[in-house]
Amino acid sequence: MNTQTFDKAPHETERVEAFYTNVKRLGHWTDARTIDVTARRGSVQLDLRSAQIPEGDIEVRITGERSILKLLVPDGAVVDERELAYEGRSEVKDAQRHSASGGRRLKLTGVLKRSEVRIVRGGVATLTAMFSREFVEDCRTAHRNGTLPTVHAPESVREGTPREAD
Repeated sequence: MNTQTFDKAPHETERVEAFYTNVKRLGHWTDARTIDVTARRGSVQLDLRSAQIPEGDIEVRITGERSILKLLVPDGAVVDERELAYEGRSEVKDAQRHSASGGRRLKLTGVLKRSEVRIVRGGVATLTAMFSREFVEDCRTAHRNGTLPTVHAPESVREGTPREAD
């Protein structure tokens, strides 16, 4: 898990790059509402459910070439892919595309070249985060520090929240 202190101003653009590798950013990893993703023959997994991301639209600028981008979003999030260009066999997979409404708006822009974007929500997003090494490390760190783990449900738990006494 990326447990860094945020020294930058909020709403600054966050950059994520994956060239021939896998990159995961789970839990409270950013407070930016604009994210630039560049991936070439790699995979990127981004958790956009964090309570530290300010209210409003989130823009994800994608440059993907033969890559997979998995976005973990909150329930009800509306995904706007109108400004996303497709080259070759590219697609956005979202099982709840037509039933999502009233939630946060996620705007996808950029170019997909033989790439895929997978939108994961709700319980599936929680399970995806829980079945990762980052979750195990977050649980260990939280146990050591006497706080709650945040990777599995960053929308409901602030980083550093103390556990209640037993």
